[in-house]
Amino acid sequence: MAKGEGAEQYSNASLLNKPVSSDGIKLAGKRESRNRLSICNKLCYAVGGAPYQITGCALGFFLQIYLLDVAQLDPFYASIILFVGRAWDAITDPTVGFLVSRSPWTRFGRMLPWILLSTPLAVLSYFLIWYVPPFEDGKVIWYLVFYCLFQTLQTCFHVPYSALTMFISSEQKERDSATAYRMTVEVLGTVIGTAVQGQIVGMANAPCVPVPSDITDKLGNSSASLPTAGPEINTSEPAISLEHTRAAYMIASGVICAIYILCAVVLFFGVREQKDSCRPRSEPMSFFQGIRLVMGHGPYAKLVTGFLFTSLAFMLLEGNFALFCSYTLGFRNDFQNILLVIMLSATLAIPFWQWFLTRFGKKTAVYVGTTSVVPFMILVVCVKSNLIVTYFVSFAAGVGVAAAFLLPWSMLPDVVDDFKVQNPDSTGHEAIFYSFYVFFTKFASGVSLGISTLSLDFAGYITRGCSQPEEVDLTLKLLVSAAPIVLILVGLLIFISYPINEEVRQGNRKLLQEQRDSEADSETDSTELANMV
Repeated sequence: MAKGEGAEQYSNASLLNKPVSSDGIKLAGKRESRNRLSICNKLCYAVGGAPYQITGCALGFFLQIYLLDVAQLDPFYASIILFVGRAWDAITDPTVGFLVSRSPWTRFGRMLPWILLSTPLAVLSYFLIWYVPPFEDGKVIWYLVFYCLFQTLQTCFHVPYSALTMFISSEQKERDSATAYRMTVEVLGTVIGTAVQGQIVGMANAPCVPVPSDITDKLGNSSASLPTAGPEINTSEPAISLEHTRAAYMIASGVICAIYILCAVVLFFGVREQKDSCRPRSEPMSFFQGIRLVMGHGPYAKLVTGFLFTSLAFMLLEGNFALFCSYTLGFRNDFQNILLVIMLSATLAIPFWQWFLTRFGKKTAVYVGTTSVVPFMILVVCVKSNLIVTYFVSFAAGVGVAAAFLLPWSMLPDVVDDFKVQNPDSTGHEAIFYSFYVFFTKFASGVSLGISTLSLDFAGYITRGCSQPEEVDLTLKLLVSAAPIVLILVGLLIFISYPINEEVRQGNRKLLQEQRDSEADSETDSTELANMV
């Protein structure tokens, strides 16, 4: 804090010693007006975050169950696809971040061209993920190739979009407001992804396949009226076949692809990118130099590590919740509605958390928001299976999910600002900070999803089975409750040492504003001198 106070005193002293002219006041007014974003600008910027969440939600909630029960892959191969796809996605983030940081300025900006050019190929590869090829031998390669390809192209969209936060305005208040708009739309995107994917697929949900234990139980419980067991174990062709389910997945992916394109167009034409500084950017750096740069900044390392564990907890819950609802809770035909309730609740809670972090500070919001979901993680596995209780728990858990969505993206700009204050000569590295955050999160989530799917294989998971062994039920309970809770607690312990509180954040804002004013004054003086000459 002493450093922050000294810097603030230096800032005040320099402001007192600087003569203020009427031209300076006018120039400051123009800069303030330029940095102010209209509601339309914020909405157009926010809409750009929807494609990532819509596709991410559909893949996160449904890809595992799709690979296991619809594409009918062995759980081992499904775990390989999930792990390699997420790990590859993680590697592409810093790579694209470096490429973006080296991109030249165009009349559309540096970030927006990446977003526009990556969209067509991204939607094509996404559509092919949900297509079951007519061959068996190369099916694993098919899903692995198109999953990795989509993750790469989506990274070319999302990394520039995330870094765009620093270029829509130089004012912290405007960026925080735009981030709140973005998080609201992104959570709404998860609702759209869950609704489109869940409702379309849910209407064509192929019946489960009775396993030997189901048939034995039916026969043992119906000695007096054996024929009544017939409809339950009938192996004739069902009214809704597996082909209908596969077609439903393709229809859902087509709708999501159309929304993806629409959002990209709105973002491109509705947002104007601003140059970050009149100073030249620093020289590009290598991958390992980038790691040393971002992880060498203490606040960033603590923020990323803390959110790594908390985000991992929610990703573990997301990836296994559809299976948990279908098999452990027995709500095979209702799980898509349960997921929809979680996302609707999260959407409604975003404005509340934005108010909360403004009123009590972002660090306090992390503790309150993240821990609010823990009691409901415990309740959902302890209470006997009840649909009404499950809906209530899902709605309450959505409030904590909203905090997990909002807070990382709201706090990352503060860390970047802190880096700029401490390293005023190192500029143009915003995309690296954002890409490495996504890199660490995605890599860890890939490991967790791969391990969780492999755990189901070891537990004896039965593809499309009407019931699962007790070992599978126990594994699913651990994956959606015990493991996420432990990860959340570890993340919160790390956040204790996170140094950027509200006082430090406001001090950084003043110092950066002084830097911008000084640069603008220097530019004005140079222009006046050129005119005099």
